[in-house]
Amino acid sequence: MMKHLYCTAGAGMEELLAEEVQHKLCATQVEQISGRVFFCSNADLHTVTQLKSAERLFLLLRKAEPISLPNNPAKAAAVIKQSVVGDPDIWKQTLLTWTALQEELQGSQQRGHKRRREEEEEDEEESLTVADESTHTLTSSTHLLKRQNETNKESREQTPSFRVSCRCSGVIARSYTSQRLGRIIGMAIKEHLGWKVDLKEPVLEVNVYLSNDHCVVGIPLLKHPLASRSYMKHNGLRSTIAWAMTSLCPKQLNDCVILDPMCGVGAVLLEAAQEYSNAVFLGMDTDTSQLQKAAENLKACGMEGRVQLLCSSAMEIPLADGAVDAVLCDIPFGRKFSCSSDMPTALPRLLREMERVIRVGGHLVLLLSLQLSAQLKKTICTHKHNQHLNSSDTNNVHTDPSNTHNESTDTPKTITFHKPSSETSNTPLLISSLQAQRTHRVSLGSTDAFIHIYTKIQTQAHSH
Repeated sequence: MMKHLYCTAGAGMEELLAEEVQHKLCATQVEQISGRVFFCSNADLHTVTQLKSAERLFLLLRKAEPISLPNNPAKAAAVIKQSVVGDPDIWKQTLLTWTALQEELQGSQQRGHKRRREEEEEDEEESLTVADESTHTLTSSTHLLKRQNETNKESREQTPSFRVSCRCSGVIARSYTSQRLGRIIGMAIKEHLGWKVDLKEPVLEVNVYLSNDHCVVGIPLLKHPLASRSYMKHNGLRSTIAWAMTSLCPKQLNDCVILDPMCGVGAVLLEAAQEYSNAVFLGMDTDTSQLQKAAENLKACGMEGRVQLLCSSAMEIPLADGAVDAVLCDIPFGRKFSCSSDMPTALPRLLREMERVIRVGGHLVLLLSLQLSAQLKKTICTHKHNQHLNSSDTNNVHTDPSNTHNESTDTPKTITFHKPSSETSNTPLLISSLQAQRTHRVSLGSTDAFIHIYTKIQTQAHSH
């Protein structure tokens, strides 16, 4: 069944989401606007729910040109009835599609519960406590499925209960609040379609987005956001951003050694491990409590054997030169998680250690605050600039990184541990062996950040 869908996305993630739906869902009619990506797909709903860059998933009901509302509420209601609600037949058909998709999702959940029951019956060594917990889970699932059956029955009766969630911006927001618009739209739906308003436990939530450029109406297909990963027991970096860091790496990372030297609860490594089943992952951190949470996350998603954790400082990474194929790292901003080092001061040395352990042709992917991004440009210079430094003995000239890509065909190295000597020199640490590939700006909610992607090249003056 061809479905007209859209997903919400964080700022800066729209392009990645558009690429993902085309690649994973073979989607057509892909269109992106600020915060949303629209597409058509006949992929099964379970496959659609595996999208990694999306926030929430919606069945598209209406996408139209922006509307202009008069200040008079009565006249505004008439415009909304015509331009936002529109043809009742479209709503009825969308409701049928939504109901069918809910039944598809329910069938998938039932098959999953059946598989789990079969696995539990085959496991003769399972303890009584675990069995009790499983029984409780299955009982809860039965209640959930019963509620879904009631929901689907109510939907089929064509008189579902609903509530409206409205967001508006631009010119409309100057005259109407989102809450006021939501009430007007809700009354228009009730009068025009005969649906029942239920603000507490509705069958449907009608989402309306009104801006200077668009009028979008949709119905969520899932109660929980796609961005809320079931395999993350402890949350750190937002999962969509962690996935983006993996996605933006210039090469496929299967059969590679991947390091996160400041791994925290392991969000970046877990997202990478979901994508690359044959890679070897190593996470390091100096905070033992964070490493414990990372270990619990690994256990929750069944990846204890695929990701190795080590208590170690990113300032002195205990790996041999060129030991890894890629370094993926979220450099702490000092907002959500504190750091014992002053990041702007420590960044050059951190970069040099990361660069040292990456093989030629390998990649460095960093998530940095706007301040640290500016500091990064003062630390990484081009090969041409490095030659200028050697010839003129000048340490204060900086140029923008090159966009040239130089991929090595060297085979991945195995992990070899060693104890590097401490860095004591106060000489500026300029790095010329990292070539810029891409910089991508993303939103972290209260602040923005940059994802920087570099490839390591061989330079004549490369030494440690």
